Parts: sequence; C-alpha cells; structure tokens
Amino acid sequence: MFYEEPVFRPPSEANSLILQATTGCAHNACAFCGMYKGKMFRVRSREEIQRDINEAAAVTGGRVKRLFLADGDVLAMETGDLLDLLSRLNRAFPYLERVAGYAGPRDLLAKTPAELSRLRKAGLQLLYLGVESGHDQILKKMAKGVDAAGMIRAGRAAIEAGFTLSVTVITGLGGREQSLDHARATARVINAINPHFLSALTLMVLENTSLYHQIKAGKFTLLTPLESLREIAWLLEDINLSGCLFRSNHASNYLPLKGKLNDDREKLLALLKQAIKEPGRAGLRPEFLRGL
Repeated sequence: MFYEEPVFRPPSEANSLILQATTGCAHNACAFCGMYKGKMFRVRSREEIQRDINEAAAVTGGRVKRLFLADGDVLAMETGDLLDLLSRLNRAFPYLERVAGYAGPRDLLAKTPAELSRLRKAGLQLLYLGVESGHDQILKKMAKGVDAAGMIRAGRAAIEAGFTLSVTVITGLGGREQSLDHARATARVINAINPHFLSALTLMVLENTSLYHQIKAGKFTLLTPLESLREIAWLLEDINLSGCLFRSNHASNYLPLKGKLNDDREKLLALLKQAIKEPGRAGLRPEFLRGL
C-alpha cells in the first residue's frame, strides 16, 4: 500500500488498517501542530485509493475489522466521494466493524445534518475531534479556526448524527499565563459537547511550529510537569459528564490516568493530588520518554 509519510493515527487505532483517503490537513494552521507542515493537502484520486483497497483486501483476505481513514481531516472530502468510498470499503471488507477518522471542527460545521447522518449510516462510525481548548482567546492564538461556541456546535453535530465522538484537549496550551482559565473554559466546552471519549494530552512543542517561535521570543511560558498535573486537576474538578471514558495515558503525559467520568473523578483527583504532593514517588514519565 502507498503511504505519503509521515502518517499519524490515534493510539486507539494501533490495530487498524490505515488507508490514506487524503494527504495532509486542509486547515494546517494550528500554531502548536507540526504534523503535516511538510505536506500539501489533497484528496487522493478514486483510482489511487482503490489500488490500496485491492491490495489490502488481497493481503488480508478481506478480514479487516477496523479501518482508519488518514490523514488529518477526512471530512474535508466531498460527501458524495466519501459515501462512495465507504460503500467500496464495505464491499471489500465484509467483516468491517468500524471505520474512523479525524474530523476538523470546520469540516464538521461545513456538512449539513443530513450529510453527517448519511455518512454515519454508510459506515463511518468514530470521529476524533481536537478541541484542544475551550478558551476563545487561546483558540484564536492557536489558530484553530473556530471559537468555543463553534467547537461546541461541531461536537454536538457529530453526536446528534449518531457518531461515536472522541475529543482531545491539550494541557498547557494556555501557557503558565492562562493555565487556570484554559482548564475552566475547556471543561465548560467539554461539558456542553458531552463526548463518549475524552483524552488529555500534554503540550509538546515542535520546532516547525509558530508556537515554538513564540516561546523563543518569551511570549509563552511552558508549564512544569507539576503545573501540568495541577491543570488536569482543575479540568477534572469542573467536568460534569455521564459515562465518558477519560484517558491521559498518551506518550506526552507525565502521569498515566484512566477512568470513567464522573464515576471515577474523585479517584483521579486523589491520584493527581498525591502525585503533586510526592512527585518522587509518583513515577512521572521523564522528558526523554515523552513523545507525540
């Protein structure tokens, strides 16, 4: 199969077949993200994609259960083209149980409720939405392309169309200067969306991003590991969800956490407070082991 590298996928798609329906990211402007800076966005042709489908079906005997549509925002495809692709995937892989992809907030907002519903019924099941922050000033500074209200509309549109929605937030995205405001505002947006899955990543800065240059210019102060833990605690204190699976066990995180919200919130907060109080006993991930 052809891959225009680098290729990224969520940790939960580790056992999925990755199929590049698009390359790069249609937005590709986020100040903190360097994932697709070296790629031009394009929707791959039907013929290119079909060659990969045929090869994967031949190698696997069609026994693919999970499939992830890369790259950065598969919903940037025209609805008709994506529906056609989903139909071909279902024919090629009769055991297919789940098709997933990244969804940018602007792409979700550009689809009508009817379009989203058709895509869900055609087999696109799980969407990953990078909320990152719920603070309007931070969203603008990080060039996410929407404000908090737009992010809520995008997330709710996905859920109302029947998708399983997994959202990510980034600890430290407001810097030390706006840490508390970032946590509180993000909790409000997450509560309004009420996703099925919530993942908290910890900010890591790449040299090919505009945020890197802000830091070098002294305009942004990174959090220390303990400040990052404190910010997650602030976030969880204001979270009000029902049955949402929470994870902060990404390679970027200093302290792996997992639980169900709100059921396990107090347990998670206790772990965070203990780690902040006695970091030497908490087994925090050292910097050299952190990654994206």
